[in-house]
Amino acid sequence: MSEVEYQKHYYPGTRDELVARLREQLSDFRFEHVVRVEHTAVKLASRYGIDAEKASVAGLVHDYAKECSDEQFKVVIQREHMDPDLLNWGNFIWHGEVGARIINQELGITNQEILDAVRFHTVGAPHMTPLQQLTYVADFIEPGRDFPDVATARAVAQTSLEQAVVYETKHTLTYLMANDRPIYPAAIATYNAWIGNRK
Repeated sequence: MSEVEYQKHYYPGTRDELVARLREQLSDFRFEHVVRVEHTAVKLASRYGIDAEKASVAGLVHDYAKECSDEQFKVVIQREHMDPDLLNWGNFIWHGEVGARIINQELGITNQEILDAVRFHTVGAPHMTPLQQLTYVADFIEPGRDFPDVATARAVAQTSLEQAVVYETKHTLTYLMANDRPIYPAAIATYNAWIGNRK
């Protein structure tokens, strides 16, 4: 896949410069994941007529904060006066919700749609733009993912982004319930908006 050339300044630098920042920030495992997500996101962007440069940036930075320490996240939550309930959760929630703040501050990304794509990439949201849907789905179906029904998830993503959001949301909540895991309230709101209220 040809690399996207950055011209619209969603990131204040070139793609190569952003990739270099990510190499410094992330483990090899996590770095390889974000590159695969970017490639998946750009392909979906081409399919659905979405800005490829936005898709590239969102795909690359979505896990920028994934390997921050719990203490780093807690400092940001308190310093930025974020919802104190966030302190009751953990990395799965923090690296999206709090990670968007960290990306804004450390990478200089100010485009709100991209920042919200990062915020929403783990639990979704009742209202998501096509870019935000794409980032949510690309993270779920990138080629390194290997879980039951991943082939179905990939096939759905080729026919409808909205249906891919529905599929992923149902799959994720079913997994959490089957494993007696708590469900973040925003994930329930996503379910209600995308599945429950559409019946």
